Amino acid sequence: MLNIPSQAFPAPSSQQRVASGGRSKVPLKQGRSLMDWIRLTKSGKDLTGLKGRLIEVTEEELKKHNTKDDCWICIRGFVYNVSPYMEYHPGGEDELMKAAGSDGTDLFDQVHRWVNYESMLKECLVGRMAVKPAVPKDYHEEKKVLNGMLPKSQVPDALAKEGPVSPSYDWFQTDSLVTIVIYTKQKDVNLDSVIVDHQYDSFRAETIIKDYSYLIHIVLSRSIYAIANELSHAIQEDFSVRVVANVGKIEIVLKKKENTSWECLGHPLENHNSLIPKKDTGLYYRKCQLISKEDATHDTKLFCLMLPPSTHLQVPIGQHVYLKLTITGTEIVKPYTPVSDSLLSEFKEPVIPNNKYIYFLIKIYPAGLFTPELDHLQIGDFVSISNPEGNFKIAQFQELEDLFLLAAGTGFTPMVKILNYALTNISSLRKVKLMFFNKTEDDIIWRSQLEKLAFKDKRFDVEFVLSQPTSEWNGKKGCISPGLLSEFLKRSLDNSKVLICICGPAAFTEQGMRMLHDLNFSKDEIHAFTAS
Repeated sequence: MLNIPSQAFPAPSSQQRVASGGRSKVPLKQGRSLMDWIRLTKSGKDLTGLKGRLIEVTEEELKKHNTKDDCWICIRGFVYNVSPYMEYHPGGEDELMKAAGSDGTDLFDQVHRWVNYESMLKECLVGRMAVKPAVPKDYHEEKKVLNGMLPKSQVPDALAKEGPVSPSYDWFQTDSLVTIVIYTKQKDVNLDSVIVDHQYDSFRAETIIKDYSYLIHIVLSRSIYAIANELSHAIQEDFSVRVVANVGKIEIVLKKKENTSWECLGHPLENHNSLIPKKDTGLYYRKCQLISKEDATHDTKLFCLMLPPSTHLQVPIGQHVYLKLTITGTEIVKPYTPVSDSLLSEFKEPVIPNNKYIYFLIKIYPAGLFTPELDHLQIGDFVSISNPEGNFKIAQFQELEDLFLLAAGTGFTPMVKILNYALTNISSLRKVKLMFFNKTEDDIIWRSQLEKLAFKDKRFDVEFVLSQPTSEWNGKKGCISPGLLSEFLKRSLDNSKVLICICGPAAFTEQGMRMLHDLNFSKDEIHAFTAS
């Protein structure tokens, strides 16, 4: 619920797609766009009905406001009057009414917890709930100095039984270095499992273990008596991260600015040393600098953003991040899937990868709100990027023999890294085929690179399908259909292990999924990237 209305993403023709779990959108009336909503919130109109007062709301009072014209909803202890927002919500009024007069936090988190509702609904704020939800026992850690490994990470009893074994950590030092060691007690950990940010005096390391998140979150402090901001001068910006995969150990090596001995590591912040379901963690952002942007097609650009030197972040294959910009005083967030800088670069001789850059292929919608603003950024400007999200699992590639990719427009973006990874790392692979749907030849992203790749690697083949071709076009024509798919999806062997990935506009993906099931492909053989 509380989806932020937008004409920019996903527009009816948009193919920017993220992890599975899409829901239907309701057409908005004229004058009910995101920009219209922002104008309304800045008009000075009383959207709460309380003439600027903030009140404490009891459960009994909240329950009374449960109609379309008088709809209050609680999210994380704050109550909003969402009645003025009803006609601006692309998910429709029914979606909002599911939480009318009640606590809608869980429903909100299920659909899109990444939405910045505080900013979008600040003029609709009625007040706080009078009775705060009970705080879990493990929520507030003892305020003590961290001087080595804590006795036990903060894990709820129910979680300890259902989730992975609780990780732990320790730290060591030399005259010039501080090494933080995380013992995950898992064997499937790699460099994209850990995300590290050192901002000002705060140090944050999040380790993804299956569907859980283990967090180290501290104010670094070399002395029990040190002033908090002292550490921004004591630690250098750059650091290194090393993973010992066979024992599940992560080492984060920080460089001291002065060769002095530390008495302690620091002081704990919220959720430090905790293991919680990833769906319950908030998104964390860092500011990234725009390094370059170049045309990929007439309306799609390749953006290059540089991570801060004090960040370690590698987006796993098939996952997306959220880009955040402040537009007319309101924070707007949109999901995008990172790509490689080129389809061909991954096939060069192995070198030490430069993981400080993240690339995005983004279609610019002139009538939209977010993408024109993104396009207007100057080199050197900043965009906030979140931690990765998504449910694509690289384990699906194990012993894979045939990989089929179905993409429409910028639905091509998740296929880029999938294609690169499969051709360079899957030894069992016999065949990789991409069927790429577009309107015209001018819309085909990286056409020459795809053709060069097909020439270079005989396992790979690409077919272009155009719905609005010129008379000179000699390739395939039309839209996704059972006839096209049955001809395209031919296994290399009768019983070969197959994975089909599909991504594009909602209608394309929904039709494609139905056709794939009709062609007797199982659920385990299909992964759909659909709109959130």
